Amino acid sequence: MTTILLIEDDPTIRLTTEFSLTKHGYAVSSCDDGQSGYETALSIEPDLVLLDVMLPGMNGFEVARNLRNEGFKSPILMLTALDSDEDKIKGLDAGADDYVTKPFSAEVLLARIRANLRRTELDGVNTSTPQTFGDLTLDMENSSATINGTTLKLRSKELQLLFALAEREGMLCRRTWLTQKVWKEDYLSTSRTIDVHIRRLRSVLDEYSDYRFIHTVHGMGYRFEPIKKTQE
Repeated sequence: MTTILLIEDDPTIRLTTEFSLTKHGYAVSSCDDGQSGYETALSIEPDLVLLDVMLPGMNGFEVARNLRNEGFKSPILMLTALDSDEDKIKGLDAGADDYVTKPFSAEVLLARIRANLRRTELDGVNTSTPQTFGDLTLDMENSSATINGTTLKLRSKELQLLFALAEREGMLCRRTWLTQKVWKEDYLSTSRTIDVHIRRLRSVLDEYSDYRFIHTVHGMGYRFEPIKKTQE
């Protein structure tokens, strides 16, 4: 059974989140302060950590940074009411893999958890196996993308960009990372290359799919996450 450590000092959020996770088959441990959360994470080595930022004592940024310094490898998802770009960057730089802004729905949180766990499971897995995201199937070995059996007509760089985004499903993909990953060169802030390719990708995906896949994280980059258009 997948184990999740929830570090949250708000008793209402902690109890409702723990109930929802348990209901969906996760084994949940919880702590209400940063120090005990840090120690528990190192002790039980959970598959994933849900980490509040504003904690008594050691705050979430410190917990994440200290865990990474100790070699902790499992995904860390930050739960935060701080939604400025500066705070998000601070959390990611501290070692978090993703963040969920409060207030959040159980469905969104569960989707982010699944995405991060799936990415962990795929580390080291043969990329020749086609991967499915909503109604989109990506076949890296054959360099193809299909939606409900229809092969998408994408240019080489567009396909590489789509594969790169999907590789980090549910996580922030910064422009610098995408530029180095796809174009193998340094990112120039004045370049509109990524914007042009993203716009084209969205257009093609929207034409055939019932999902939105590529979401803008303003001032930071993009996130790949299949969300049904009817749920927007």
